[in-house]
Amino acid sequence: MSEYEAGNWEAVVGLEVHTQLLTESKLFCGCSAAFGAPPNHNTCPVCTGMPGALPVLNRSAVEFAIRAALATNCRINPSSRWARKNYFYPDLPKAYQISQYEQPYCEHGSVTIEVDGEQSEVRLTRIHMEEDAGKNIHDAHADYSLVDLNRSSVPLLEIVSEPDIRNAAQAVTYMRKLRSIVRYIRISDGNMNEGSMRCDANVSLRKRGSSELGTRTETKNMNSFRSIESAINYEIERQAEVLNSGGSIEQETRLWDPNQGITRSMRSKEEAHDYRYFPEPDLLPLDIDEAWIAKVAESMPELPDARRARFISEYGLPEYDAGVLTATKELADYYETAVGEHANPKAVSNWVMGDIIRIANEAAVDSEPDFSAIPVSAPRLAALVKLIDEGTISGKIAKTVFEKMVTSEDSPADIVAREGLVQESDEGKLGGIIDELLSANPDKVEEYRGGKDKLLGFFVGQVMKASGGKANPQVVNKLLKEKLSA
Repeated sequence: MSEYEAGNWEAVVGLEVHTQLLTESKLFCGCSAAFGAPPNHNTCPVCTGMPGALPVLNRSAVEFAIRAALATNCRINPSSRWARKNYFYPDLPKAYQISQYEQPYCEHGSVTIEVDGEQSEVRLTRIHMEEDAGKNIHDAHADYSLVDLNRSSVPLLEIVSEPDIRNAAQAVTYMRKLRSIVRYIRISDGNMNEGSMRCDANVSLRKRGSSELGTRTETKNMNSFRSIESAINYEIERQAEVLNSGGSIEQETRLWDPNQGITRSMRSKEEAHDYRYFPEPDLLPLDIDEAWIAKVAESMPELPDARRARFISEYGLPEYDAGVLTATKELADYYETAVGEHANPKAVSNWVMGDIIRIANEAAVDSEPDFSAIPVSAPRLAALVKLIDEGTISGKIAKTVFEKMVTSEDSPADIVAREGLVQESDEGKLGGIIDELLSANPDKVEEYRGGKDKLLGFFVGQVMKASGGKANPQVVNKLLKEKLSA
């Protein structure tokens, strides 16, 4: 039993999620916000903090922020203010970050998650806009660090949750849900490996049944779902061990060390007054009127939960299938395109959830499936399912055809014709194969007729083997039952 379980503790977790917005330019200047440029290439006097350079707000970033507020049921404030968050760090050229503090643009939203069949609501304290900092590049073999300011002033949303999360599994599910939402509404790519979505976890423990919050730590440096889960689990166990031994938790910022699988102390945890927030003098208040909100609302796409419910009602899919298919917008789009080409929702779902996801997982980047790498288009998959439904090929042959589709752009019909894979449904030919099989296995025929019904599977398998897998299973089953009961 772990220290956590033995101490009868309850974990209290809140996440601060930062997601970069997919605007073409930065939040306060015209520099490109694209990822991957040479170091310090996308910079100008504004984003490098040159004296006298003034910020100009990016309207597209605000529209993206409104989308996020609408998608998470937040209340959008008609007026909000920009603030300067003051601290010194090499990747912050102005020595302050333009953010929002006392008056964020939206508050009081929520996100519904489901873990092990149980739904819960994670309340959002606020979402505020801010500019990203640059990036420090450390070389373990050098006595200096480099600074890349390409990321400086890239628009960010910070999504702050209430401490409603109780374990690492809920935290990861919440993060996955947020990433799904921002991708659905097309405001962020959510690529954690590139840093465009990252989070800090505030973790504390309290005795079960108590309403009093314990002292929390903030853990940083988590750039994957696996890191988030491992870091939170480690921090829960670490705090429980400290408390069970009679010690106390220090409020501090900690770093997740993925190589050692531990969190390490980084610095004492700052409070708001440490940042000396004050209103940003170079920017006017941000006013968002109802007309602007209504215009953005009209352009909002269908969200994951709504799409999941529609897949269940419109396509008759089980809840599990619908949940898997709609977790990722790219996969949901793929599925709907395939069903639009051939209306057999469950059969298409089985193929997408099986072979299509398998291929995406094989092309995974940082353990995340890459749905852009699927070589079989949705219309081609639909054509394959149609061949099965028409009886042209069997499900077993379809697996062979699919693998050939992966390595070529040929249609499934062309592959079937070229490889001679058309399913054999002629009752005369199949009847002959069955007669030979039954004559060669009289003992098993007698056992079947004596009540061993499971032997039917043996006979079907032998017919399929003798036909090179081309026999129509439905016809084979029909003929076998007729001949075995004669």
